[in-house]
Amino acid sequence: MSWLEPEPFLRGTAWLDGDRPVRADPADLGRLPWDIAQRAALPIGVRVEFTAAPGTRAVLLRYRAALPVAGDALRALRHGFALWQGTDCLAEVFARPAEEGSVRIGLPPGGGEFTVHLPEGQAPVVLGLRAVGGALSPAPRRPRWLVHGDSITEGWWATRPARSWPATAGRQLGLDPVNLGYAGGARGELPLAEQLSRLPGELITLAFGTNCWGTVPFSASLMYETTRTFLSLVRRGHPETPLLLVSPVLRPAAEATPNPMGATLTELRAAMERAGRDRVLAGDRRLAVLPGRDLLDPAHLADGLHPNDAGHTVLGAAVARSLREAGFVPPG
Repeated sequence: MSWLEPEPFLRGTAWLDGDRPVRADPADLGRLPWDIAQRAALPIGVRVEFTAAPGTRAVLLRYRAALPVAGDALRALRHGFALWQGTDCLAEVFARPAEEGSVRIGLPPGGGEFTVHLPEGQAPVVLGLRAVGGALSPAPRRPRWLVHGDSITEGWWATRPARSWPATAGRQLGLDPVNLGYAGGARGELPLAEQLSRLPGELITLAFGTNCWGTVPFSASLMYETTRTFLSLVRRGHPETPLLLVSPVLRPAAEATPNPMGATLTELRAAMERAGRDRVLAGDRRLAVLPGRDLLDPAHLADGLHPNDAGHTVLGAAVARSLREAGFVPPG
């Protein structure tokens, strides 16, 4: 049996650069800061989703991926593939690292719909799929959820790609999350807002701001105007698309500490929330604001900033609940 073309099976894709899934418009990289362009080359959140006929014993994935660096203590785990069905992780398979190879993932005998989460950090490119003892077809398409944010959205300190909060909430809501989180970035970069405005999607979440406290320090007034402008640019391409604005989650060291512009994270958060609510008052009825401060406790933070697995689970559940309460997705 010949290999099946991967594109119909890929989910979580934003743009393709040749055969590589990327997370920024390849034709518009020149306007982005270098760190965001670099992070956008990693296919964070990209998955393979398929329906297996009853009796299909396994799926073979042929792929290309970067090799772990020399001396990497976790080398044996870098080419890991996780098989999920619904909200359950059924298995993890760790292939021997190779620049190009294939991995066999066993399936339960009854068939059904499955998701394979890829080793994101190694920039994998799926080259083909093949069924063992049965047949595969692309899984049904689900509503595309564009999720923009920083390293927290990208999934930092989750132990597996499938444990990030966008992946967690996406499973709960039956959505296709497109992860547009950029570690160190999401500082209100307006070219990203314009790219979001051109990207098809049925639902949008913006969850940024913590890097506006330290990485590129903002004042409260700058935070307000940047949020207002970012929303306006996204709305040019998505005038009626449901949009949830999530302000920064807890960051204990920054809450009451002024940055070089004299603003605490508490003040930046309030400015972001005010910008969102002012837009709602001005008539944007498809926009909701989720205050982030009380969504997580210190015990949910792995390093004082990024959530651990429990934190990602809590954050994903909070976002899912907010989307339902706003009427943006059907009630669960």
